[in-house]
Amino acid sequence: MKIRLGEIAHTRSGDKGDTCNIGVIVFDERHYPALVREVTAERVKGHFGEMVKGEVERFELPNLGALNFLLHQALGGGGTVSLRTDAQGKTFGAGLLSLEIELPEPAHE
Repeated sequence: MKIRLGEIAHTRSGDKGDTCNIGVIVFDERHYPALVREVTAERVKGHFGEMVKGEVERFELPNLGALNFLLHQALGGGGTVSLRTDAQGKTFGAGLLSLEIELPEPAHE
């Protein structure tokens, strides 16, 4: 079944220069395999489209039930030079929560 990522996870995002950092953490560890399968670097880059000029890197943190993404060249040069409203990337995490993912149907007893 299709759901929004925000139904199984929360995010935290910020900046390092022109790179946006997004942490995605599942509420329940049983959803971590779906997070790993569905939320790839390619899908994150595609989700943000032209906003991300560089590559997207993904790091897996299974002990935390989390993924961490680095979106390079995503902040218009960074906080001190960018004319973007969100030059520190604080809203990127919230934006990612609208990504639609496939979650297996729950087993019926």
